[in-house]
Amino acid sequence: MKLNSSYAGTLESGDILIEISPSEAPGLTINLQSTVALQFGRQIKKVIEDTLSEMGVKDAVVDATDKGALDCTIRARVTAAAVRATGKDVWAD
Repeated sequence: MKLNSSYAGTLESGDILIEISPSEAPGLTINLQSTVALQFGRQIKKVIEDTLSEMGVKDAVVDATDKGALDCTIRARVTAAAVRATGKDVWAD
């Protein structure tokens, strides 16, 4: 799947900025910056990985800057960034 660079989200409190770029190596690389990484880092990365997997994105670099986002917000931002990066519209009929 062809992948372009894209992003979604903000750096506002309660949000997350997701930046997706093509990867030189196979697999997902998730770089997470979060003040709550010790408590929730594993869960945040799992939500990102699961969302991209469901969309068929297997090879990408994801830079995530979390400001206390809930799982539903993380999923929405990852989905929006992936739609922009792939051109695959998951909301179309």
